[in-house]
Amino acid sequence: MAKQYRILTAAAAAIALTFGTAYAATSDAPTAPPPGGPAMMGGHGGPGGHRMEMRMQKQLDELHGQLKLNADQEKLWQTALTTMKQNHQAMRESHKQMRDQFKSMESQPILDLNAMHAAHQKIEAQNAQLREQTTTAWLNFYNALNDQQKTTVSTALKKHFAKMHEHEQKMHERWGKRGGPDGAPGAAAGASATAKP
Repeated sequence: MAKQYRILTAAAAAIALTFGTAYAATSDAPTAPPPGGPAMMGGHGGPGGHRMEMRMQKQLDELHGQLKLNADQEKLWQTALTTMKQNHQAMRESHKQMRDQFKSMESQPILDLNAMHAAHQKIEAQNAQLREQTTTAWLNFYNALNDQQKTTVSTALKKHFAKMHEHEQKMHERWGKRGGPDGAPGAAAGASATAKP
């Protein structure tokens, strides 16, 4: 039962991710991406984040064109899109507030790590709620599709998964080359030092 729930949760998260949760979760704050989401290269304000937004918007536009939505489905699409964009903006603003708060705390001779942690936890909880709203809006849209439209979405998902997997493999290869044959920096040096009498 727990395994089935994990699979369903992962599938729902993947659908929402492909539809634009990744776009909504992108931010210029140096926090970790949402669980199950790809690591975002470049912040929202930087060239990497802007390119990713443009790519995501292009994918959404292409998918929208392929789906041939009826009037009710179109309303759900627009609701999901609006929710995603508004939540994305809200997340950016909350991260900016957190950065400003941390900057003001840095001037104190003794850092209040408890206050910093509490501020971070509060932002993370708010952002989790916003991501859940975005996911729910996209799932409401997805559930209103017919089987042919869901097949179109599934095809887009599979392509997205393949690209994510390919990107992940490339990242592992890069890190492996930097860190030596077993991927651990300085492992060879450590082994030779241990071998000395």
